[in-house]
Amino acid sequence: MHSEFELITRFFTPDPPGAEAGVTLGVGDDCTLLAPTPGQRLAVSVDTSVAGIHFPEDAPAVAVGHRALAVSLSDLAAMGARARWCLMSLTLPAADDDAWLGEFARGFHALCDATGTALVGGDVTRGELAIGVTVMGEVPPGQALTRSGARPGDLLAVTGALGGGAGGLALWRRGERDTDHPLLRRYLHPLPRLAAGLAMRGLASAAIDISDGLLADLGHVLEASGVGAELTPDTLPLAEGLVAALGEEGAREAGLHGGDDYELLLGLPPEHLDAARARLAALGLALTVIGYFSDEPGVQGVTVTGERGWQHFSGGAAP
Repeated sequence: MHSEFELITRFFTPDPPGAEAGVTLGVGDDCTLLAPTPGQRLAVSVDTSVAGIHFPEDAPAVAVGHRALAVSLSDLAAMGARARWCLMSLTLPAADDDAWLGEFARGFHALCDATGTALVGGDVTRGELAIGVTVMGEVPPGQALTRSGARPGDLLAVTGALGGGAGGLALWRRGERDTDHPLLRRYLHPLPRLAAGLAMRGLASAAIDISDGLLADLGHVLEASGVGAELTPDTLPLAEGLVAALGEEGAREAGLHGGDDYELLLGLPPEHLDAARARLAALGLALTVIGYFSDEPGVQGVTVTGERGWQHFSGGAAP
């Protein structure tokens, strides 16, 4: 049985990131000391992932580590921020499963390395499995993407494809365990669109990441911007294999209501569409226009049922 300090030292103390990472004092003291880039604004977000709520209790440990960081980094992507640092609070039922901890740490550290995010501190405690991750990034003054900038006439567009997270969860519940299946990869190893968020600086009028479902997250933009939206649901870009897994109607519902996609939903002035598509194409990422923002309140073009994406306190189904 590891003590919490032995566990931190063995699994969650990376090599010192160095001055170039803006870390003057990292893991091992009461606080970490950071040196933000002069003139930049600090973007900070926190997410908690709970076993049986945000991911299946029998999910691969490497995927749990990856997802815990990915869902927080997705918030930085939606703001057009460059990822810099993260803190992790890990609650574990026990501290003696070295194999699980090693795989969890491998997934977490691999995404840190891939995104240039330095793990600079955190906490370990005992209890039901839960992971809280705080991420910090930087964005130049006046260039942050927000939910409140959409205007009537702006195009409504999404990166990548939709419904893959919901499709992957549906397959997991059916007993599919091939983690190379495209839908399971979308669900277990989502990719935060950090590069896309940076590319949309100066072009997008508004942005949000699609974590709770397209319609639910679009509703946040409409409320913040004081506009409505007209959707063309036939244009929704659906994830590979989604129709085969869920059928046409199920795939459409997953695209509209399913969570865990972590794509970006964008408002774009029409004159910026070509430039936005070119920048994202250079990243190997598609951009699809699925409607436009309007003066008329609410969402037109689709039938909005009572289901509006994931909500923690409304009896939503856990994995």
